[in-house]
Amino acid sequence: MAIKMIAVDMDGTFLSSDKTYNVARFNDLFVQLQEKGIRFVVASGNQYFQLRSFFPDTYQDITFVAENGANIVMGDTPFYNAELDDATIQKTLTEVEKLEPTNLIVCGKNSAYISEKISDEAFKNAHFYYPKLKKLTNLHEVTQENDAIFKFALSYTMDDATEKLASLQRSLGDILTPVSSGHEDIDLIIPGIHKYHGLRLLADKWGIADDEIATFGDSGNDLEMLERTKHSFAMENAQEKIKTVASTIIGSNDSEAVLDTIEALIIE
Repeated sequence: MAIKMIAVDMDGTFLSSDKTYNVARFNDLFVQLQEKGIRFVVASGNQYFQLRSFFPDTYQDITFVAENGANIVMGDTPFYNAELDDATIQKTLTEVEKLEPTNLIVCGKNSAYISEKISDEAFKNAHFYYPKLKKLTNLHEVTQENDAIFKFALSYTMDDATEKLASLQRSLGDILTPVSSGHEDIDLIIPGIHKYHGLRLLADKWGIADDEIATFGDSGNDLEMLERTKHSFAMENAQEKIKTVASTIIGSNDSEAVLDTIEALIIE
């Protein structure tokens, strides 16, 4: 059956380690995708505004399943967003602060929010992933009235990340789902609101079946979309559990393996 949608994770998958990709080659392939009516979807845990910045010439024809599926935007047109209630926001902040992350970002539709006590270097790093980022004196000031909040992004040291993930599952697993979004990073997402959920909403709108979708990923937040689509590709650098659920393992994110595979899918 022909592929009608291609969904790519960004960090560790579509992007090389230096956060770039072969723009000229992608643009050529993108023209071919459009000619064949194949939808190109960016599915990432990152902020929509950051994801869009990678595609300045083509973003209006790309759909972004941002924030692990909590914020879906077609070009620059909002399509869907999830939202947490105030009680969940406050409880999550209280529990997370006990586990002392090296960084804590509250992710909303209009902006992300970070403590003003953060170091300049940490703010610079966070700002790369969240171009719209505001400093607050107290993160507990964030409420539904201010913004639609749908995710928390945490960072730990490499040595602590696995233990902290387990602790978060115990303390918050009844209201949020902790997932690895990279080797040192953890996202707290709304249960059932993940990348595959976002892809399924789009697929229903476009009349696309799971076996007509190709997905690419490397981390825990890619699990559902790789597990539930027939044509799923894990990167050579992917976490082991991701490799076990994907139908195919391809080269690393530094080898243009995603573009190689997209090119092969177009030819088929």
